[in-house]
Amino acid sequence: MSKTIAINAGSSSLKWQLYRMPEEEVLAKGAIERIGKSDAISTVKYGDNKEEEILEILDHTAAVELLLADLKKHGIIQEFEEITGVGHRVVAGGEDFSDSVILDDSAIEKVAELAKLAPLHNGAAADGMRAFKKLLPNITSVAVFDTAYHSSMPELAYRYPIAEKYYTDYKVRKYGAHGTSHFYVSREAARLLGKPVEELKIITAHIGNGVSITANLYGKSVDTSMGFTPLAGPMMGTRSGDIDPAIIPYLVNEVPELKDAAAVVNMLNKESGLAGVSALSNDMRDIENAKENGNEKATLAYEMFVDRIKKFIGQYLAVLNGADAIVFTAGMGENGTEMRQDIIDGLSWFGLELDPEKNVFGYKGIISSENSRVAILSVPTDEELMITRDVERLKNQSK
Repeated sequence: MSKTIAINAGSSSLKWQLYRMPEEEVLAKGAIERIGKSDAISTVKYGDNKEEEILEILDHTAAVELLLADLKKHGIIQEFEEITGVGHRVVAGGEDFSDSVILDDSAIEKVAELAKLAPLHNGAAADGMRAFKKLLPNITSVAVFDTAYHSSMPELAYRYPIAEKYYTDYKVRKYGAHGTSHFYVSREAARLLGKPVEELKIITAHIGNGVSITANLYGKSVDTSMGFTPLAGPMMGTRSGDIDPAIIPYLVNEVPELKDAAAVVNMLNKESGLAGVSALSNDMRDIENAKENGNEKATLAYEMFVDRIKKFIGQYLAVLNGADAIVFTAGMGENGTEMRQDIIDGLSWFGLELDPEKNVFGYKGIISSENSRVAILSVPTDEELMITRDVERLKNQSK
């Protein structure tokens, strides 16, 4: 019996979940936020307990030190040797990583180098890897890549219609993201439908603050909405999603505070989407409440959000030449009953229909009516479990 920890490091945060393996039992979970500040917040949840502490945490090494100390302090582990594996979520693997890998120094440096594809995520992930390597050098450390599942996309899907040299020399192509989530929920959907995933056409809609839609053909990703970076695709919480690229130089020339392309891209990533259009919030709950109270900007933001997701689902119905199932997952996808209804109502021509008694908050599983030509499901994602399973798989392979 061993314990494996799944790590999701952001630029100023570190989320974690500790499992007993191979039972896949969650022993504890938590998050460390505001890393680099004197008032960082560490939260630990285990059993019926929740502990929260505010203190100075200057970097990711200090965050990992605190995490490990808390595991012992709260009696979750007795000795560090109980932890035999750690899995790190990595957003961008580029073309270098088509599967999870056991980490060595060169792999960590490659992850850091690929921060040019995911500047908000990869650098922080590399910092977390170095911290664990320093503090627990003898455990199996694994990187699990969001992009790996999408490495099965055919060239016609991942290439952009620009000159070949920009792909061959500069690796400009679609990489996608959220692959760990799309992999997991497509398999869960197949299980719930009682059929092998290798026989199914499934569209998975990961709708959280980040949004991505994936066309899954017989267990493989054949197209996905996020692109060269996670900025592409439908409108998101703070990201614009797809726009005309000519807007970027236009804004640089016309808007004084947007002095260069980097400033525009920052705006498109952090000040757009639901938050930008509504001028209110990136939280769908706030948007829906304001919409109900007659807020026109919130109403427009909601309608645009639904419209963009609906268009991508329609696009992937064409890519797959039909579908056996559509799966909603992640925060808004799992809980947004009104949003799901509005998306599906806009696709009724395809024979899609929800069961109003099942399309309710908290219901998980098949939520389509008996008359629906395509099964519709709400499936909670579990990226941490997938990360932990990959650690165990690679640990066993290396024995």
